[in-house]
Amino acid sequence: MIEPLDKAILTAIYVASLDSDILPLEYLKNRTTISEDMFNLKIDEMIENGFVERSNPLRLTFLGRGLLKIVLIGGVFDIVHPGHIHTLKDAKSQGDILIVVVARSSTALKINKNRKIYHDEFLRRELVESIRYVDYAIIGREGTLYDTVEFVKPDIIALGYDQIHTEREIAVNCSKRGINTRIIRLNTPIPGSKSAQIKEELGHSIYDI
Repeated sequence: MIEPLDKAILTAIYVASLDSDILPLEYLKNRTTISEDMFNLKIDEMIENGFVERSNPLRLTFLGRGLLKIVLIGGVFDIVHPGHIHTLKDAKSQGDILIVVVARSSTALKINKNRKIYHDEFLRRELVESIRYVDYAIIGREGTLYDTVEFVKPDIIALGYDQIHTEREIAVNCSKRGINTRIIRLNTPIPGSKSAQIKEELGHSIYDI
């Protein structure tokens, strides 16, 4: 068992490995009260313990990565509602780091060509990342879901209760790519809370309210 601050630092280094524009210390300062001196002291300890590589940028070792359980979940998140919040909270409870894949508009339209999308993927990502259960939100890669999974390398892939993918389908495709991950299906205490239903009931004038 490692201390919460140590886990937060490992999380920051992991997230920075997904986005070269992120600096671990700046990421932490937005979430903790850590000072630069304390950060450097902790990094030295983690290098000595074999959890972090002494490199630029900092990288987790195999041991350091093994201390974290990373959960991946995806969705469109065009209109965020209570069902989303409960799902993300549940997903976060399954591990240490919650990475959310925000679907590209082109991908969402491939799944449902009649879907009306109100926000582009960059705004949707910003919206999702503002939710406190989310450690980092990433826009899905061009190609398939599995290109993004291969990039993130999660320990767990969490599916929302109403997502069309099946656990078996994802497990088989991950196995074909040599991705070792566990697939789980989340429940929701608000099964009637769906974006499509909200759009249907409020119509496309939703933002005129």
